[in-house]
Amino acid sequence: MSRTRLIAADLDGTMLRHDKSISPRTISAIRAAQQQGVRVVAATGRQATSLPDLLAPTGVRYAVASNGAIGVDLNSGSLLFEELLSAEVAAEIVAYLTAELTDPCFSVARDHGDSNLAEPGYLELAGSDAAAPWQLTFKLTDVTDLVSHPTLKLRVRHPRVGPEEMLSVLASSSLTGFVATTSGAQFLEIQGAGVTKASGLAKLCAHLGVERDEVMAIGDARNDIDMITWAGLGVAMGNAVPDAIAAARWSTAGNDQDGLALAIERRLGLAIERRLGLAIESGLGLAIERRLGLDPLQTEPGRA
Repeated sequence: MSRTRLIAADLDGTMLRHDKSISPRTISAIRAAQQQGVRVVAATGRQATSLPDLLAPTGVRYAVASNGAIGVDLNSGSLLFEELLSAEVAAEIVAYLTAELTDPCFSVARDHGDSNLAEPGYLELAGSDAAAPWQLTFKLTDVTDLVSHPTLKLRVRHPRVGPEEMLSVLASSSLTGFVATTSGAQFLEIQGAGVTKASGLAKLCAHLGVERDEVMAIGDARNDIDMITWAGLGVAMGNAVPDAIAAARWSTAGNDQDGLALAIERRLGLAIERRLGLAIESGLGLAIERRLGLDPLQTEPGRA
């Protein structure tokens, strides 16, 4: 296995605990990795504009946001790359889902994620999430306006149909020119053709001069599977969906149990003695490692 030079971490369900905070141990592990010369980057479905304040305690500089549609340098605010869903394809998707599913509601992200527009009813479906401090501010408009320009991401909510079922409905269409996925949030997420966290991470790595085999990628949701598979070392959180666990070589603890920190410590050899303490001397080290999800899971025969 190549030396890890870059760690790509999902945010919600991975770096963030369920209360949307980052644990002190996770911050310490990220900082320790950076001190070893290892870049830690955010790979998220969130919009890039919402990230600088959130990630400030970690020192994370680069982000792949909107499920791979955009890459940014958070320190300078410079745009590294951007790929959009065309207005024509967005209009086709909206028409198809409206015909197949009564009462879907749509929103879009424009202007590198600075502008977020939604049709009336979308925020009501978001419920308490819409008022959460980490959420975006939306401008209300009609659906015709939503699909009049290219977008970073098209989101779909429904009062009765969940995102996985909407994904299945859209997958049964003959439409092309997009990638649809879910992230654990209560909406369907749609990007441009070929756009995934893996494609965005590949672009960022090319910019930074990092090879694929030098990347560790860790996440928990369907939208993380592509980068978990793409990276030299893919890691699934303990709270990950089954398909993400199946795609990963390693698994770790859940996001409320410092799973990201444990994976970073394990990969980079950070503070093993501190974590296992006297249990090593008593012969319980291996059991504790297994309990914390620190044993690699060999899911791809022949890879070492």
